Amino acid sequence: MAKKINGTGKLYLIPVTLGDTAPLEVLPISIKKAIERIDYYIVENEKSARRFIKKISSGKSQSALHISVLNKFTEAQEIPSFLTPGSQGHDIGIISEAGCPGIADPGADVVRIAHEKGIQVVPLVGPSSIILALMASGMNGQNFAFNGYLPIDTAERKSAIKRLEKISRDSGQTQLFIETPYRNDKLLAELIKVLHPNTRLCVACDITLPSEYIATKSVTDWKMTKVELHKRPAIFIVQG
Repeated sequence: MAKKINGTGKLYLIPVTLGDTAPLEVLPISIKKAIERIDYYIVENEKSARRFIKKISSGKSQSALHISVLNKFTEAQEIPSFLTPGSQGHDIGIISEAGCPGIADPGADVVRIAHEKGIQVVPLVGPSSIILALMASGMNGQNFAFNGYLPIDTAERKSAIKRLEKISRDSGQTQLFIETPYRNDKLLAELIKVLHPNTRLCVACDITLPSEYIATKSVTDWKMTKVELHKRPAIFIVQG
């Protein structure tokens, strides 16, 4: 890709699919256009990022790609250097492992530094499991909070569930959270046990995939429902 003659490049936040779906079935053409222009990337996993880029633009030269890896092992002092190409006039793309960069994703650190450096940030349209689940839940989309992962410790997790339920009941604020996929079934069982019988609970998993499952029920009704969530990416939503 040609370097800009004047000024800095832009930082593009490039959404990816939420699973093994044909990219252009759920992603707009703007993603393809960006991928075809950009040669500098910041990614969570180089192998999967290269695979995604190839799916989007099969003719793009893989050897021309310049990739920096940003994950939990990346030292904070390394991150500013990932944006050096932008200061030199090159556009940069951020690609996360699933969904939208910067949302429950380490890409937010890069975006913050880009603003500090005066690099324009351009978010592109794509699937966010958090927003799609909320849209489909029938719960309050005017006032909501995403809480990430609940505590692993059983007592702390029970306390967190009760606290979030109380916030929702008192303020009307919808509460969203996630779990490591292999612990989904355990979390659902605990939610059913801890939450008030009249509290509404939405479980949304495999969003945008052929196996998509989204259901909102009272806790009482969930006690009579059988669903297998093991190793299926899921969002849990509570409305007291």
